[in-house]
Amino acid sequence: MAGRSKKTKPTELELLILKVLWRADAADLPMAVRDIRSELAQAGRDLAHTSVITTLNIMVGKKYLTRSKRKNAFYFTAKLKQEAVESNMIGDVLNRVFDGSAQSLMLALLEHKDVDSDDLAEIQKMIAQKTKQNPEQ
Repeated sequence: MAGRSKKTKPTELELLILKVLWRADAADLPMAVRDIRSELAQAGRDLAHTSVITTLNIMVGKKYLTRSKRKNAFYFTAKLKQEAVESNMIGDVLNRVFDGSAQSLMLALLEHKDVDSDDLAEIQKMIAQKTKQNPEQ
């Protein structure tokens, strides 16, 4: 498709579903449609059962999820790794909005988001570690 990136860019609803499944994956539990629907409702997206099934099936087709059947229910597991999706989405924002400037991205983040002192200390620690790993950069 012209104009579409080959990298994974889930829609807002797909990303919400992935987040639900990533939490379940942390407990190594595939989720049934009814449980996914319940989690979505708790997150403010109260969708019809058929809408959730349709979206899940589209995500299986995109290879974002795997589907298995147990008795009379389908269970879903995230196929995409959270870190890969985060990296792709951050990279997209970095390149499209900030022209590849990590400095501009960080400054915008710090200017637009209240960051408490504990978070700032952790960020400073990460920067120090990154500086030690890449002294030339």
